[in-house]
Amino acid sequence: MPQMVIIFEEEQSMEQQRNEATERLLSRQGHPNLVYNEENGGVGVGDEGLVTVSNFTSILGLSTLTAACITFGFGCAIGYSSPTQSSIMEDLGLSVAEFSLFGSILSIGSLIGAAISGKITDLFGRKMAPSLLNLGRLSLGFTNGISNYLASIYVAEITTKNVRGRFTIIVQLLTGWGASFMIVVGSFVHWRTLALLATIPGLLQLLLLFFIPESPQWLAKVGREKELEAALLYLRGDKADISHEATEIKDYVESLKSFSSEGILDIFQKQYVRPLLTVAGVLVLMNLGGINALAYYSGAIFVSAGVSSMVGLITVAATQTVIGILGATLIDKLGRRPLLLVSSAGLCFSSFLTGVSFFLKDFNWWDEGSPIVAFIGVLMYMGSYALGGVLPLLLLSELFPINVKGSAGSICNLMGNFTGWLVAYYFNFLIEWSSTGIFFIFSAFSFANFILTATMVPETKGRTVEEIRASITHSSD
Repeated sequence: MPQMVIIFEEEQSMEQQRNEATERLLSRQGHPNLVYNEENGGVGVGDEGLVTVSNFTSILGLSTLTAACITFGFGCAIGYSSPTQSSIMEDLGLSVAEFSLFGSILSIGSLIGAAISGKITDLFGRKMAPSLLNLGRLSLGFTNGISNYLASIYVAEITTKNVRGRFTIIVQLLTGWGASFMIVVGSFVHWRTLALLATIPGLLQLLLLFFIPESPQWLAKVGREKELEAALLYLRGDKADISHEATEIKDYVESLKSFSSEGILDIFQKQYVRPLLTVAGVLVLMNLGGINALAYYSGAIFVSAGVSSMVGLITVAATQTVIGILGATLIDKLGRRPLLLVSSAGLCFSSFLTGVSFFLKDFNWWDEGSPIVAFIGVLMYMGSYALGGVLPLLLLSELFPINVKGSAGSICNLMGNFTGWLVAYYFNFLIEWSSTGIFFIFSAFSFANFILTATMVPETKGRTVEEIRASITHSSD
């Protein structure tokens, strides 16, 4: 009996702490209209009136900035090896095989992190010198495997459906900007200095985490409904009428509990097989299409093709930025599927074009023009990826309900990162085998991705999660 009293008192204490946390969250708004209603267990505004939900508020911007710091740091890790390859190999005396291990070990870390990324976010919310070098990059990959997935999921869950695509692609655009930052700055500073500069996004993110709310969908999933409503008010504005959105989230999460125990095997139910195969297939084929090879070793590719490494890398950075901004402006207008089709087609053609340039170079058929063809091919490739590379992660956040999203994220990211590691590790060996052949292989995988997108990927623009699920269920039937 005393044990039952203790448990009851602990539950009361936890509930009181949650209520206090909710009230503190509300007090940050500093607006007299905010009230906490203990009777109905909800949060609302006073009698002065409600306003419609805004697609953008300062808190939403701050939350998105925090997620952007994660993806910018991820981009820094990806872009680090490209401008530093020759200097690291020279300073540390690394062979091609050793540097290939260093470059690809980021993907091994990501592979491990990706395997637990979904469940982690479900549970908690969203030689000596070469050896140390590899250990550092491995740990970077581990955190990136979790955080890159987390950033997309978090932003997709805190934004409204009207701007969900735009905000998510802007956040993932920072991955390209991070890589571009490493590429440009790495052309002028020592690789050790560059590594220190790459710590800045993580430190900034750590500070911002204290000022942003938790995902409303996750709060609903774990039964913290009072904090859910407070978080929605925090995100939508202190005068926003969040009653409909809060009810919709609660009802949606509650409906999932009636038929799911949230086990890892739930993701293999009939209604989830099609989206799982679709997202995993797109991620795998995109990675087999060579993105990690060009992201990690683009400097070496330019040199092999007879192009200035510095000129090529800086132009790539500029191209990624321009195309990425273009994609962010178009995604909520044209939709996910058209952009992914254009991106896949661009990756296919640009890989083929790069392969042709090496073919011409190998046979000395057009010595003056083959470097230009290679230059155009790599630029087109990186631009095409900037346009649609983020979309598989966006689809991952949109196609799966919250009860299986963690399992789906772990499986899809695990498969994507494994194939990404294969490409990153073996690329330096394969390009010595046949520069032409490897890019033709990349082109073939990108073409397969185009076919998969055209036949399997649904359009999710401007649709609620319930509408998306209904269309998928109908297709599965």
